[in-house]
Amino acid sequence: MPQLSSQDQARCVEFLKELVRTPSLSGQEGRVASLVAQEMRDVGFDEVYTDRVGNVIGRLGTGGGPRLLFNAHMDTVGVGNPTAWRYDPYGATVDEAEGVLYGRGAVDMKGALAAMVYSARSLREHLKALKGELVVAAVVHEEPCEGMAMRALVEETGLRPGFVVLGEPTNLQLAVGHRGRVELRVVTEGRACHSANPELGVNALHAAAKIIFGIELLSQQLPEDPDLGRGSIAVTGLICPVDNRNTVPDRCELIVDRRLTLGETRDRALAEIRQIIEREGVKAAVSVAEFEHTTYTGYVGRGQEYYPPWLMPEDAPLVKMATKALERALGARPRLKIWAFSTDGAYTRGVAGIPTVGFGPGDDRLAHTADEHVRLADVLTAAAGYAEIALEVLARR
Repeated sequence: MPQLSSQDQARCVEFLKELVRTPSLSGQEGRVASLVAQEMRDVGFDEVYTDRVGNVIGRLGTGGGPRLLFNAHMDTVGVGNPTAWRYDPYGATVDEAEGVLYGRGAVDMKGALAAMVYSARSLREHLKALKGELVVAAVVHEEPCEGMAMRALVEETGLRPGFVVLGEPTNLQLAVGHRGRVELRVVTEGRACHSANPELGVNALHAAAKIIFGIELLSQQLPEDPDLGRGSIAVTGLICPVDNRNTVPDRCELIVDRRLTLGETRDRALAEIRQIIEREGVKAAVSVAEFEHTTYTGYVGRGQEYYPPWLMPEDAPLVKMATKALERALGARPRLKIWAFSTDGAYTRGVAGIPTVGFGPGDDRLAHTADEHVRLADVLTAAAGYAEIALEVLARR
């Protein structure tokens, strides 16, 4: 069983502290990318490079067999209200009594990133047992657009893995899927007039209200999957641009967050809103929102805000291999779980069809919260878990 020495365990913890102390908002991951690349070289990866998107890639093994990719994103959300934090969000403060490290990104997901990098350290002594290649991909821009960086890595550089392990927090359990999501943009049209004479115009806000009411009714009728749960829908934004407050708006825009369970698609989500528009008899149009994001290297990614749902069967080979490996690392069989949020798996499994599971340290409910934290013991356990998964998937048989 691969093990980190006490010295390497201490180095892993110090690396995690350094990561948390270095802010890395989406589009500003450059400093963390440099830290990751240098640590990968120090740990002993066979090859380390940064692609044009800004992803840092570490490769270990000779190839000639399956390729296993560990995925961890380097970006984090902002800190929000600083006064809500007990500790400096970029201080990487450790509560020695609890063995817990506090800071933005600790659980989402720099703890997993540090563990993945150091899993390669313990695998150096087992290279002869590997018949394939381990790739650790520290990717950018996951928070605003999950899958964009992975799509570029797979489709533009040709680095297609046979298996993927996502490091999003799972409390050291094994994640096998999550709902998808599509962001919809609904635009209502009316006719502007002075608000002193509203009967002379057509209020686009009234049309928006009718659609919102229809969406509320729709939310109670969405299908449910026994594993991923029920689809959901929520209006998350409303904009009615007018020159002044005495004008009846002639245009309003709604932003709608639609979570998709298995069997639901982007086309279905669009059709549902079109049915509401037709039923209410209002002038409006619905489309899938589009994104354009520029990474810290200047790479521009574009596409639709659509991220499919995915679920790995319990009897899938990767699920079986990961379960067996984690049972060795944890001393107990991991529980299969479903993430509540969306991840890079929306691309790797949902679009590309690559077998994908998730395993990471930390409670996923702490992601994006004030006083985000992770247990250091769990980070080290995760490093052992990643190493065991690599041996299980890549070992010569």
